[in-house]
Amino acid sequence: MGSLAGPPTMRIINLKRTLVLIDATFLEWEAKHPPFDPNIYEEVLDPELCAKQIQYLTLNDTLLLMTFLESGPRLPRGILQGNLLDLGNYHQCLGINTEIDDMVIDGKYCQISIGLSDLVNLGSATELESVKKASDTIKDEVYLYERIQKHLETLDGIERKKYLRTGAGNIDDLHFSVAICIPKPCSIRQALPNLLGAEVINFEEQYCRFKNDKPWAPGVYVAIVIFSLIVLLAILSTSYDIWNTLIRKRDPKSLNKIHQSFSVYTNSRRLITFNPVRGAIECVDGIRAITMVWIVIGHLFAFPPTIVNNLDFYQWIFSWGSMWLTGAPIGVDTFFMMSGLLIVYTSVGKLSNMKLLKNLHLFYLNRYLRLFPLLASTVLLQIGVLHYIHDGANWLGVAALTERCRRNWWSSILYVQNYIRPTCLPQTWYLGIDMQLHIVSPLILFWVLSSKKKIAWSALAIAVLASLTATSIYNFLSNFTGTDIRPILSAGEMDRYYRNYYFNTFTRSPPFFLGMCFGYLIHYWRERNIRITKVVNCILWVFSLAILSFAFYATTPMKNADFDKQIYDNFVNSFMRPVWALGLGWLILACAEGYGGPINWFLSLQFWKLPSRLSFAIYLLHLPIQFVIRGAATQHIYFSALNFIYICCGQFVIIFMVSFVFTILVDSPCCILFKILLGGGIKNPKSEELGDKRNIRK
Repeated sequence: MGSLAGPPTMRIINLKRTLVLIDATFLEWEAKHPPFDPNIYEEVLDPELCAKQIQYLTLNDTLLLMTFLESGPRLPRGILQGNLLDLGNYHQCLGINTEIDDMVIDGKYCQISIGLSDLVNLGSATELESVKKASDTIKDEVYLYERIQKHLETLDGIERKKYLRTGAGNIDDLHFSVAICIPKPCSIRQALPNLLGAEVINFEEQYCRFKNDKPWAPGVYVAIVIFSLIVLLAILSTSYDIWNTLIRKRDPKSLNKIHQSFSVYTNSRRLITFNPVRGAIECVDGIRAITMVWIVIGHLFAFPPTIVNNLDFYQWIFSWGSMWLTGAPIGVDTFFMMSGLLIVYTSVGKLSNMKLLKNLHLFYLNRYLRLFPLLASTVLLQIGVLHYIHDGANWLGVAALTERCRRNWWSSILYVQNYIRPTCLPQTWYLGIDMQLHIVSPLILFWVLSSKKKIAWSALAIAVLASLTATSIYNFLSNFTGTDIRPILSAGEMDRYYRNYYFNTFTRSPPFFLGMCFGYLIHYWRERNIRITKVVNCILWVFSLAILSFAFYATTPMKNADFDKQIYDNFVNSFMRPVWALGLGWLILACAEGYGGPINWFLSLQFWKLPSRLSFAIYLLHLPIQFVIRGAATQHIYFSALNFIYICCGQFVIIFMVSFVFTILVDSPCCILFKILLGGGIKNPKSEELGDKRNIRK
């Protein structure tokens, strides 16, 4: 979430079950290899066979007919709580496979959009009449429903089916999405009146699914080959390692590093071994790990499972009590700030400006290669694996991500995904900005590495002031919204906010340059051995916590539907993120120089080191895994903040385990091989622990 580590918390109100992302507006060309080939669904249609199967079901096999009917449709549960979706019984429907004489009856799961007046023909009249009698209750919530509708319209710019009609005055005006189960060769319009014995005219077809409807694409074969090769190399390398170190008792240092590079045994030991490093900023591990957990939780709320009590979810999101979650997008600026800090901290005193200039190609290449293996592996995983490992009633979200990656995989590899959309992996917009800032950083770093302190401070001051001034002027002239977490926000304004502000490298740069200042300040502080009194330390801590609190709560007034102060929005966009970076910078400086007290103790615990080392893998893999878990769900859940945290804890265990596996199978081996090929680049050996940018990702 940052935003989302791609869009922030309220990106999806779960009244619609397919993936809804703001950059869906830019689907301008057809995918060559779609996750669901539309021709498949047309080819199976056979009106004569359909009529024959329906006749058999209605006349000869009541049990099989009931299996179809029991799978859907039915009235959605929790209408008065904002649920307008019924998922039916997905796996029961697709599990229908019966051979009858010269034909095979298979189930086909479909979703339709339908009004209550027509839904009465599909369900229990008594049940529906009871809901109608409660319409007076729902009238009191019409304003909330309209706000939900307005928010849904902002989530993408494509023309969508409305679940709520504008100006809904009672429950009869609501539109529902319900599941039905019909024989495979039937169209919905042919099956509904014949199978259900009821005439339904006013409905819209949404989609249908049946078994084996996921065609393979070239990316699937590429994924199989590459991941099989990685596993084979891991088996061979681990066997070589164990044979020599555990059986033959050879000194591990005498082994061939290339042969040993893919060893699961050695890479796992390195990953869980924590040796103290002189000069390391230990608190960074805690900040990185905690922020990463914050983002994972935020994305669960941003892309929730199918919820039965949507109104409760919506009301909670816009309450003060949810601020700990809806403030999570600012976590992105934590990583921008730390990225700038570590670029300077790991370079100053170890490199000269001329050496940096002479080895600039290695500076960029080392950065690119550090990120490439895990990023490319995650893209390939999304292209060719995740779409096929499971299925469920909400699987369209996984399919949407797969289609995006098959279209725009190259934008992620080239780190321009913040400008080229649709984004393959939604959260990686951050990587694009961070890489672009890294490319620009030598313009300041060259002067920072100068032996003259005044030149270094002047370069940093100019970078911070220029970025703050330019972005502030831009924000005040553009009049963007201060946050997307608002009850009512037009689709055009939402798109403009993301396109021109949130995903814009220029507007997100101040925290990065402030981080560079603090990286140099820590070096300068240690070089001069600066000491401060307890009184000054307390004043600085109070000031730091105060501005962190301001930045954290700055967007809270915007949750009010009546809020309309554009100047405040502009002020927030211009200064909230730099102020957060300023407060966090002091926190890191204080902890690094012995003024952190219990905060430094807590953030420096060894408990944080492993999740910190895995943070880049967690950042890349958590959202695809969350979509798989969400897509496989076949029933609604009841929303409460504690229930969602409980669900997130279970998800985090899975994400952590998968991230650990990918780190030891992909990231660690490639890191070793690149070091051998590049001869260590231009970095000091200590810099891997201090400034491993792979682990500073959202």
